[in-house]
Amino acid sequence: MRLFLGTGLVEEAEATVSPFDRGFTLGDGLFETLRVKGGKVLRVDAHLARLAAGAGLLGMPLPSLDLAAALAQTADANGLSDGVLRLTLTRGTGPRGVLPPAEPKPTLVITAAPLSPPLPAARLVIAQGTRRNDRSPLAQVKSLNYLDGILARQEAARRGADDAILLNTRDGVAETSIANLFAVINGGLVTPPLSEGVLPGVMRAEVIAAGAQERPLTVDDLASAEEILLTSALGIRSVASLEGRPLPSTAAAERLRGLIDGA
Repeated sequence: MRLFLGTGLVEEAEATVSPFDRGFTLGDGLFETLRVKGGKVLRVDAHLARLAAGAGLLGMPLPSLDLAAALAQTADANGLSDGVLRLTLTRGTGPRGVLPPAEPKPTLVITAAPLSPPLPAARLVIAQGTRRNDRSPLAQVKSLNYLDGILARQEAARRGADDAILLNTRDGVAETSIANLFAVINGGLVTPPLSEGVLPGVMRAEVIAAGAQERPLTVDDLASAEEILLTSALGIRSVASLEGRPLPSTAAAERLRGLIDGA
């Protein structure tokens, strides 16, 4: 694989990042996962806008290069017609301690991978061991620190499920460990608002534009849902069950896949 590191493409075997990089030592960084379809990187502007917003929140400068062009170069260099790109941006190296350096020099890495086969409908549980911190500004950031998601996903695996729904600090529904969540309730498609500790997903925005509504959701709401579906940059995934309750309907997910490119 050829990857983009710093200012240009390098071979994987030649790529190095300092062990003192704050992305490694502190998780001080951001990432974006982008879908490539037919050789085209989808929703580049939306992904880069979210990256810029996250960098602004963290006080992290963006690299002074054309990130859209760097993504396209990486896809092309790997012959990626249908696949996935991951853009990782850290604050770069720094001295010991939490306070960032006064003049950080960010590290940029873009990697490419083939698209995995479509996943079956997900079996979900509600995480008991961790919560989404809706009171933290980091809930709006696609941060390198994914430990709450990792804990939730490990719990799901122990319980024989594919993913776990994270509740927020007020017992409201937020999202799963890796995806935004939508539910069909009384015939309407709804999703929790960002104020519930929800990441502003790029595919989430597309589904809202297609007619979904935002409102707070409770566990009881999900218990009465006719259908649940998950969205990420890589597509829309149906949900087969929640806490063992079957959810056989996939009508909304199938309709949205027909409407939204790359869904």
